[in-house]
Amino acid sequence: MTSDRERIETPRLLLRRPVAADASSMFEVYASDSDVTKFVGWPRHRSVADTQAFLELCDAEWSRWPAGPYLIESRADGRLLGSTGLAFETADRAATGYVLAKEAWGQGFASEAVHAMVDLAARLGVVRLHALCHPAHRASWRVLEKCGFSREGIWRDHAEFPNLTPGVRSDVLCYARILGDR
Repeated sequence: MTSDRERIETPRLLLRRPVAADASSMFEVYASDSDVTKFVGWPRHRSVADTQAFLELCDAEWSRWPAGPYLIESRADGRLLGSTGLAFETADRAATGYVLAKEAWGQGFASEAVHAMVDLAARLGVVRLHALCHPAHRASWRVLEKCGFSREGIWRDHAEFPNLTPGVRSDVLCYARILGDR
């Protein structure tokens, strides 16, 4: 795997920092798809303007922390497959997650992307990396388990899944991985 902070290559994927020019493709490929966004913690994008606003948040994260959101692309053909990233809470504690376009489901891309985020987090000095997922999203927790995350428990009434049950807080599963020498 080759890497700098803004561009990471894995055997099949290129993970890179998103730029403003990516808004239309992000919107079309995954951010506006009701199936893809069913279990995410952000509202499905209704317009490219929503995606542009997200990209502004991405830039803010990148200016504050050593990493942030990444787009996931196929190294074979350059297709946009989805996104992943690190969301820092402190210098040594961060969260990760991913979202993939339907055409990318079931091909191991999620595991490959999450492994890349684990490796990056370790290099950046993150000690605790966690991920949250909806209890009904079995495919997501299986990915986390394959990537060495352990289920720590259920966080009751913790987060809204606006594309599943708007305005209703839901339980979430918390998975974590301790990195480094601890």
